[in-house]
Amino acid sequence: MKPWPELDLTDRWRLLLGEASAPSLGAGGGVALGMDQALAWLYGRDGPDGRGDAGDGLDRHAGDQASSLTVPDWINAIHTLFPKETVERLERDALERYGIDDLVTQPEVLARATPNPALLQAVLRTKHLMNPQVLAMARALVAQVVQELMEKLATQVRSAFSGKRSPHQLSRRGSSAQFAARATLQRNLRHLDPQTRRLVVQQPHFHVRHRRQLEPWQVLLLVDQSGSMLGSVIHAAVTAACLWALPGIKTHLIAFDTELVDLTEQVGDPVELLMQVQLGGGTHIATAVDYAAERIEVPRRAIVVLISDFYEGLPERLLIDQVRALTAQGSKVLGLAALDEQADPVYDRALAAKLVAAGAEVGAMTPGQLATWLAEKLT
Repeated sequence: MKPWPELDLTDRWRLLLGEASAPSLGAGGGVALGMDQALAWLYGRDGPDGRGDAGDGLDRHAGDQASSLTVPDWINAIHTLFPKETVERLERDALERYGIDDLVTQPEVLARATPNPALLQAVLRTKHLMNPQVLAMARALVAQVVQELMEKLATQVRSAFSGKRSPHQLSRRGSSAQFAARATLQRNLRHLDPQTRRLVVQQPHFHVRHRRQLEPWQVLLLVDQSGSMLGSVIHAAVTAACLWALPGIKTHLIAFDTELVDLTEQVGDPVELLMQVQLGGGTHIATAVDYAAERIEVPRRAIVVLISDFYEGLPERLLIDQVRALTAQGSKVLGLAALDEQADPVYDRALAAKLVAAGAEVGAMTPGQLATWLAEKLT
């Protein structure tokens, strides 16, 4: 789990005093500003008597941005900005002190909600607070968003594994993705009408794809389920489900923090899988890699994909030695610092460099890019 930012004394006073500190300390910025806006969204509704009268309280937020937060936005923000103990206190105050229970207790709120990735993350972060009726509705929302992600990624996976286009071989039949525009124009130039200056395409041409022949492979996805990695957990589950449907690939999915859970049996049902994920805790990467290593059947036909921020809670040498042993036996090790649509990496670069020296490949990829990378390695 990544270390939480150290705030200097000035930032601490800004968070304590809120807007009242602006004339002397300035507005601040960065992580501290985000923290202040999240705290203002919740505690700024206190009235003079401290009883939660939003209309009469001090407007302590830094600017107008905080007031525009929705409940899902706020939930996602605090899980990103604060450590677990602070998040638990903020959620408890939101529910018990201020009665902000829209997302987790009121079915009609979920019924009005627009399914999207941000709402999915908020649901997964608060599902432990939901009663059975709300949880059932939340599951339906999760299913809808996951289905949309699956449809998008499945197309990318099919494209990655469908084979490579041959620039020299053409066919008169094919899909739109195989359309050979340049060759079609060149071979239909004789049908150009000089008067209208229009080209009539009488026969389109398409690139020929050579299908990839897959030998049996094992792909072991190890995904860090600490709070900061939720986006990667979601996309790892969807990616695993897409790979599960491919012939010749045996897919494993293991989620870990300081403990680990083997979710391979649920890979075919990413909704159920995500509803089981427990976010939070520390990070014992070496334990997960050791568990995966024990399940490798044919070392030279195995790929271990480690999705983590690489902030290891165990001695680093354990993980480095394990990666070195895996690559020495012929297995491939890929470390991903991010696995979501943005692939915006935040990770321990020093440890990542040591893993590269031990034989791993480390980078940041979207799910579609991972599918392409795997297609190249598995053939």
